[in-house]
Amino acid sequence: MVAVQRATSNVAMVQQHFGNTISRLLLPVDGAHAACCEEMSSAMSSAESAALRGLEQCIDTIMAEVDRLLAAEQKATDYRSPDDGNTPDHRPTVACTRVVAYLARILEAANSALEGLNKQAFMTELGNRLHKGLLNHWQRFTFSPSGGLRLKRDITEYTEFVRRFNAPAVDEKFELLGILANVFIVAPESLPTLFEGSPSIRKDALRFIQLRDDYKTAKIASRLSSLMIE
Repeated sequence: MVAVQRATSNVAMVQQHFGNTISRLLLPVDGAHAACCEEMSSAMSSAESAALRGLEQCIDTIMAEVDRLLAAEQKATDYRSPDDGNTPDHRPTVACTRVVAYLARILEAANSALEGLNKQAFMTELGNRLHKGLLNHWQRFTFSPSGGLRLKRDITEYTEFVRRFNAPAVDEKFELLGILANVFIVAPESLPTLFEGSPSIRKDALRFIQLRDDYKTAKIASRLSSLMIE
């Protein structure tokens, strides 16, 4: 990100120097000004593309570490009812707190190194990738009702954190995750009407419902057969 910041600053300096000095010197030369402007535009476009590729590679690296943290820290029992009869733990899971702590450091670096459209694009893409990564991650687990409540606690942590990205589209996606988690909490008979007001997440909801620990015993598939064929 620091490299992108420096490259962006250098590009701005070149553009300013061209506009203030070189451009005026070329005006008297027939055809030179137009040709140089065209070359300048092409060079700036190449520089912008290189900066975007750099940011994309940075996001790839960040998400690889997020995936590693989730795989290492998320336990199969995090979203299941306690076997020892103890009260369920509704604090954020260790995996969630570790990921948020890591991303907080990334956010601090991004705020220092990026600005303007580069920062906006970076934070939006990172938020979208995080959302997708979490959805894929959670599909590896089975959820009890108390586990669904703990998942909602994790989602609350993630949602509050990504608000610092200042990316409204990302905020909306994470807020919908909180609604999605309700599939693990409500009684089986309430599932068919749960998403009547949120059709945009019904596809994800139908996948997540199958992760309920009572999916087979409560014969949930038969309750949702009409929704699955729509």
